[in-house]
Amino acid sequence: MLFRLARPALFALDPERAHRLTIAALKAAPLLPRAAPGPLSVDLAGLRFPNPVGLAAGFDKDAEVPDAALGLGFGFVEVGSITPLPQAGNPKLRLFRLAEDRAVINRMGFNNGGAAAAARRLAARHGRGGIVGVNLGANKDSADRIADYAATARAMAPLASYLAVNVSSPNTPGLRALQDEGALRELLGAVIDARAGKCGGAGPPIFLKVAPDLEPGDIDAIARIAVETKLGALIVSNTTITRPPLRSRHAGESGGLSGAPLRDLALQRLRDFRQATGGAVPLIGVGGIASADDAWQRIRAGASLVQLYSALVFEGPGLVRRMVRGLDKRLRRDGFGSIAEAVGSE
Repeated sequence: MLFRLARPALFALDPERAHRLTIAALKAAPLLPRAAPGPLSVDLAGLRFPNPVGLAAGFDKDAEVPDAALGLGFGFVEVGSITPLPQAGNPKLRLFRLAEDRAVINRMGFNNGGAAAAARRLAARHGRGGIVGVNLGANKDSADRIADYAATARAMAPLASYLAVNVSSPNTPGLRALQDEGALRELLGAVIDARAGKCGGAGPPIFLKVAPDLEPGDIDAIARIAVETKLGALIVSNTTITRPPLRSRHAGESGGLSGAPLRDLALQRLRDFRQATGGAVPLIGVGGIASADDAWQRIRAGASLVQLYSALVFEGPGLVRRMVRGLDKRLRRDGFGSIAEAVGSE
């Protein structure tokens, strides 16, 4: 109800300013109880997720409100992307709300306060529990981006439930080239070594976030590497640089497109990775998920977990608990005893 009342005022603001107000409101609000394990719990990569609905990276870039976000009902939260050094990101305006399309275009460029500041915040929440993953990025002007990922992994490994290696943002020039087979092997090897150097064999699992704009050969290579390196999961997928038909006046803006227009592409990419991996690597579905039906379709297509962000802009924070209730109903309706039983059942 509060969101419905506040939405006209928020939508009258520049989207980035509205986002900062949202973060400020979550900081000021009392913490709500986290989701408790139950019938929707998912065991993945040595972690128990109380429900399969997560907050995608990009919302809480600097790890300012992970506990407040968990209190909205999410089963897990992913903060970042976080780079070794602070950076301002791309010039403003860089975030666009496409209300007619229920979509967002962003070219933020990994704006964040850097690894040291995020590490202090994450260390301060020690002992609070809840699954909080950290999405890793590289600085735009870095001479060695693989070293950047390793450095951030080293800083975040003791503080994160999992590490998500983000090589799929379209807003840092050349970053997606790290999805090429040789570069990706080198990158993941460096991150794995950095984690081991900091945590030994008990470090957090490593996930890889991929783009939806991949060719079949890329999908096969990434799937093969994911199996060989024993990744904890693949996150499928990031924003797209393609442009389906859009109605908004912002349709021509450059950057990554998310929200409803990404739904079908992200779903197909999930199916592609399910087939390419043969189910050997857990998948996390993200992109255009805005309802319990969307989430359930991703699970049936092969996702063990799902993530959302853009849908919150249009539906508000109540979407999270509605989605969790809806998944519980669909699980029972279709005769499954657990989310794990439903994964890939389409």
